[in-house]
Formats: sequence, structure tokens, C-alpha cells
Amino acid sequence: MTNLTIDHKKTALVVIDLQKGIVANNTAPYTSSKVIANAAAIANKFRENKMQVFLVRVSTAKDDKDKLIPLTDRKPFSSPQQPDWSEIVPEMGQSTDDIVITKHQWGAFYGTELDLQLRRRGIDTIVLCGISTNIGVESTARFAYEYGYNQIFVEDAMSAMSADEHHATVSAIFPRIGLVRSAQDVLASL
Repeated sequence: MTNLTIDHKKTALVVIDLQKGIVANNTAPYTSSKVIANAAAIANKFRENKMQVFLVRVSTAKDDKDKLIPLTDRKPFSSPQQPDWSEIVPEMGQSTDDIVITKHQWGAFYGTELDLQLRRRGIDTIVLCGISTNIGVESTARFAYEYGYNQIFVEDAMSAMSADEHHATVSAIFPRIGLVRSAQDVLASL
């Protein structure tokens, strides 16, 4: 890989859906625990360097009015049935300086204040990780690209329902809209 330079003043970490209800699912090619460990290490390094961390979670309204009825035969990745389903996993070590974004769709931009919060802080580059590579992470990445953000994708700090889904996004989509790097590469550049 080429050297990676990260501007501490203009880069934020955006962690997608590392919450109790999502990480309880089986993922591939990396386990949820591996994804969490890599994402937490990066988040801790961001915090050490006084860089902004965004923790994104998906939730439905208490009245379920924002729940969509899917026109698909595919089984959903997860469903919010336990009371702590949308809580960020404790391994992420949430700080009072972290910004928590609650979304109601796949992507973290639509219907949230993520873009506003990034722009207010002068952020032009985001480091993305989380679960699921081809759903929440990819949806967020596509919006970020359209909004003009530079992106760094941490390949081993994300995973999907299958290795094929993960690899398709990481090899076909992400290289067109940003840089794909390992957690070690990102940590070394911080």
C-alpha cells in the first residue's frame, strides 16, 4: 500500500452500527469481535490525538412508524427486539467528546445531522468502518462521496453477512470513491 497521510484537523472517524443488536449477528470475513477490536483501537487513537469520533447507530422510533415494509424475500440482517439493541457496544469506549448519530435508514447521512456536524468542524475526510460493509458502511460511503468527502475505508474493521458481500464492496465500490487500507495502516498514520 502507498503511504497514508491523515490530517488530524480535517479527518474524523465514522463508526457504523457497532451496537449490541447488530454485532450479535454472524459476520464474515471478520468476526464482530475482530471488527470491534480494530474499530476500538482506531477510535482510541483518534481520541488520543484529539480527533473527532462519530458513533452511528440504527434505531427505530418507539411507535415503529419509521419501519419500512421490505419488498424482498431476503431475511433482514437483524431486528430490534431486545431493549438494548441500539446501544453502542461498551468495547468502543464511548467518550463524552464522541458524537452519537442515530439513523433510521441504512446510511448515516440521510435524515441525520452527520453532514452538518462534520462541516461545522471543518472535516473533509472520513475514516469509515463498521457493520455491515455492503449495507450501512457502503450506503454512508456513497452519500459521503456525493457530498464531496475524501474517504478511507478500514477493510479489516468492517464485515458483512458473507465474505462475498464484503469483498464485492471492498474490491469494486470502495476503490472508486476512496482509499482502502488496513487497521494497521490507519493506526500507523495517526
